Amino acid sequence: MTEQDAITVQAPRAFLEVRDLRIHFPTDDGLVKSVDGLSFSLERGRTLGIVGESGSGKSVTSLGLLGLHNRKNAKVSGEIWLDGQEIVGSSPEQVRRLRGRKMSMIFQDPLSSMHPFYTIGAQIIEAYRIHNDVSKQVARKHAIDMLDRVGIPQPDKRVDDYPHQFSGGMRQRAMIAMSLSCDPELLIADEPTTALDVTVQAQILDLIRDLQKEFNSAVIIITHDLGVVAELSDDILVMYGGRCVEYGEVEELFHAPEHPYTWGLLGSMPRLDRDRSDRLMPIKGSPPSLINVPEGCAFSPRCAFAELNEGRSETERPELREIGPGHRVACHLDRADRRRLWDEEIRPKL
Repeated sequence: MTEQDAITVQAPRAFLEVRDLRIHFPTDDGLVKSVDGLSFSLERGRTLGIVGESGSGKSVTSLGLLGLHNRKNAKVSGEIWLDGQEIVGSSPEQVRRLRGRKMSMIFQDPLSSMHPFYTIGAQIIEAYRIHNDVSKQVARKHAIDMLDRVGIPQPDKRVDDYPHQFSGGMRQRAMIAMSLSCDPELLIADEPTTALDVTVQAQILDLIRDLQKEFNSAVIIITHDLGVVAELSDDILVMYGGRCVEYGEVEELFHAPEHPYTWGLLGSMPRLDRDRSDRLMPIKGSPPSLINVPEGCAFSPRCAFAELNEGRSETERPELREIGPGHRVACHLDRADRRRLWDEEIRPKL
């Protein structure tokens, strides 16, 4: 078999396919396993929501997909296939050519992500001209059109403003305009509504949804807000301790989740569809240190049902297994016990 034949055999079917991705950081205190064996796929026109507490590995995953980790400081292994091209094994220059044109990202804090010494327009123009052989005049017109498309008032004037002259919501819109300036086929939004008021949050989510329909992009939403996930996503990936603990369609995970951690996330989410006087049900304890992840199930120290596994949670890491079409769970609990606990103990309290 030739090398080209081998590449053909390994080529994925999905537009984006992540296989056994591991991103580790050597430190003086030990090896930080921020992402430790993550696999998922995503098609064009669909949205994947990645949820979990702070420190679960969500943002590290997003930076890994764009090849933004310094290879001197991070050990990245596994495979990331984007439209038939493998990212992890590609040179930094090859990946750089893909960023902006093939894949792009809306960063969590647009104020720190934009250069304070350059105008909004200058930064959009630069991003556009890197991938398109056009004049500054053509690129400027494109920048104005993009600002207008994302709802910036008077875009022909605001294009010459600096980031600090925009409000938080306006900066987020400008960041979206910059991210979409080259019509990327994969858009990653890392906490796109953080620090925005509720009205602006809704506007930003509507904007992302409308632009996705227009460009038919594959979208990844990274957030800890399950409300955002319910609003935008087709599928949900629940991360804990650098690994996926549950994966499935949004309807399935909201109405029939099967992992105790997912139950905890749902229990800590405010609900407006029913009257309630009880407090929210927070998940007890803290996320594990990614240097000293528990040997067995990473969630077992916080799991109220770990004793039902006859000690397996402390010594054996659960594998991510398919329990239904497109629904996978990593849990030692017997499925009959999970369904019983959900129906009798968890769901009535939500």
